[in-house]
Amino acid sequence: MPPVAPQHPSTLTNVRADRVKAVHRLARRVGRERAGRFLAEGPQAVREAVAAHAGRPGAVVHELYTTDEAAQRYADVLAAAVAGGLSVARVSDDVLAAMTGTVAPQGLLAVCATVDRPLDAVMTGLAPTLVAVLAHVRDPGNAGTVVRAADAAGADAVVLTEASVDVHNPKCVRSTAGSIFHLPVVQGVDLAETVAALRAAGLVVLAADGDGDRDLDDLLDDVEAGTEDGEPPLLARPTAWLFGNEAWGLQDSYRALADAVVRVPIHGRAESLNLATAATVCLYASARAQRPAGRRRDQGH
Repeated sequence: MPPVAPQHPSTLTNVRADRVKAVHRLARRVGRERAGRFLAEGPQAVREAVAAHAGRPGAVVHELYTTDEAAQRYADVLAAAVAGGLSVARVSDDVLAAMTGTVAPQGLLAVCATVDRPLDAVMTGLAPTLVAVLAHVRDPGNAGTVVRAADAAGADAVVLTEASVDVHNPKCVRSTAGSIFHLPVVQGVDLAETVAALRAAGLVVLAADGDGDRDLDDLLDDVEAGTEDGEPPLLARPTAWLFGNEAWGLQDSYRALADAVVRVPIHGRAESLNLATAATVCLYASARAQRPAGRRRDQGH
């Protein structure tokens, strides 16, 4: 067995300490709402939280915890934290597990200010070209993966309507792989009001649904063909994509809010795509369509 690193003399080892209990309460939604803070766990999430803290006015990270082993393994992350004016507290493995409630924590934990913002604050001063809207999406893993995909596709914001999962849910945060710190997030809003605000900002609203009357492949073909009657192809316009619940999709009243209902074609024998996969395909289709034609030819890969 490799030698065990000696424990730092200031390492917190008492799992019943008030500080440990206070952090643990952030694993629950009511605790997060009362404190206005949430947990970012693991090297990737903490690295992005520290970078966001250094690059924004106001505190992003309020507390930072590491085990002795993680302090050696992720010395670059902690060095960046210290350079950004953050103090780092050492804790034992048992204490970190008690803080997070996970069986095998990854050694780093940041207590961060919640990231969600009001819809009008996000729309004001922003000229969005791509927005993902999640309507009644309940699974934190799906929601987090869509946030990550939206970030990768260059989206301007992600909106979660009322009755959707809390984006600060620990599983959701892990699924974003740090993207939660990269783009604005709105949550808890009414869908009809959201659609009205997006249209006022100049976006066309497309609903993704397996029974849609428009085919995503056809919309991409329209982009390659160019403009028609002086109007840009539908997919090349500033777009908000509307994605529905994992189990029942989009109800009729939600579909009626959209300018078009679009299906992702199934070319093989799969029965359907899950929410996160379908959302990724749609967001990347828009990102590709919105690039100038020359860049689509020169930079495709």
